[in-house]
Amino acid sequence: MKWILFIARRFAQVDRSGRSAVTGFLASLSICFGVMTLIVVISVMNGFQLGFIDSIMEISSAHIRVEEKIENNESLFDFELLDSFCKNNKEIISFESFYEVQSLMVSEKGRQRASLIRAVSPDIIYNDLGFAKELNIISGVFSLASPDAIVLGSELARQLGVRVGDTVNLLALSGGSDVDLISDNRVFTVVGIFSCGYADINATYSFISLDAGEKLFGKDAKKIYAIKISNTDNDIRIINQLENEVPGVICESWRSYNRSFFGALRIEKNLLMMLVLLIFVVVGVNIFNGMRRMVFERKEEIAILSALGSKKKDVQLIFILRGLITGLSGAIPGLMIGLLLCVRMDAVFSIISKVSYWIQYFIVMLSSPDLAVFVKENPMYRIYAQIPARIMPFEVLFITIFGVFSALIASWIASKNIQTLSISEVLHDE
Repeated sequence: MKWILFIARRFAQVDRSGRSAVTGFLASLSICFGVMTLIVVISVMNGFQLGFIDSIMEISSAHIRVEEKIENNESLFDFELLDSFCKNNKEIISFESFYEVQSLMVSEKGRQRASLIRAVSPDIIYNDLGFAKELNIISGVFSLASPDAIVLGSELARQLGVRVGDTVNLLALSGGSDVDLISDNRVFTVVGIFSCGYADINATYSFISLDAGEKLFGKDAKKIYAIKISNTDNDIRIINQLENEVPGVICESWRSYNRSFFGALRIEKNLLMMLVLLIFVVVGVNIFNGMRRMVFERKEEIAILSALGSKKKDVQLIFILRGLITGLSGAIPGLMIGLLLCVRMDAVFSIISKVSYWIQYFIVMLSSPDLAVFVKENPMYRIYAQIPARIMPFEVLFITIFGVFSALIASWIASKNIQTLSISEVLHDE
């Protein structure tokens, strides 16, 4: 192995000048940009998707939803057993109950919007830290102590044209037979407006107190129990324990409750990764062509090494090591630059916004100077800058290894031509 490393090092020293040096530099540069681009794209995509997922799981679906099971108009459900199970299980970090109905909400200005009304405990903001983290109050407070208090999503409030202190009426309300479908008496005062990372929640959700929900929704309204756990991957095991220890319950995991949406996000991410991985296919083809030329240029040295007794597989390993060096020299800098860009993604989008603005400004000044005052920075870049890139160590490691592997496999395929070289013909020609 020592002589193989020695020959590979000597070949590398000679190839640092001339056409081979340019080819090797461009191959390493391509791998660098490929690894950097894929890490940044996937991390930004993770930031988008996990922002949606965190908001849905902490505000909407919870980790485990539990409902009362009714068979033959009878129920075996025992709340005390459920409450005891949740308090004694160290993996459960919060346990809350709520009601949920649909409503047609009307503002004082006469604007109407459909809304999902959720009746929760007034102390949920203190008992459920995940809920409090994702629910950002942008106006007013999250206080449901008053029976007529309501907290609206930011987009829902905008569509209704209401602010903190205004009133809204739950004109139409889904519920049981003892609930009036249409009523002008269900008036609530807006005490807070929230915003989260998922636009659909901002546009549809509103919160009232649990006591107000029990009065308005009727006796047929289903009470749902939301369980949050420390590790969401343990949901199936906890559901099995819950069903064995607490009879008369129907449990649903966050996986099944959000299956269609989370599945769509996963497919979107996988397709994006496959498209960006095509960069390494192009890089591999370039490395393959460069390595084939290198093998052809080194056929005299290969013949001499074979004549001295080296095996063709050992000679082939020399060129594979050259491919490994090319892959590492590109993948490691690409990894470092990609991680740096992910950490400072806000600065990256700010720079892109400034550059885009000045390019537009320059073009407008050349064509229509009078219109230059109307050129503004794109506000979307500020929104993008606020989305943190989520770095997944396994994905970053996979991307880096794949970049090195593309160089290795290209070198291995190109160096297979060594097996077809005839030592006697090469030496005879020389």
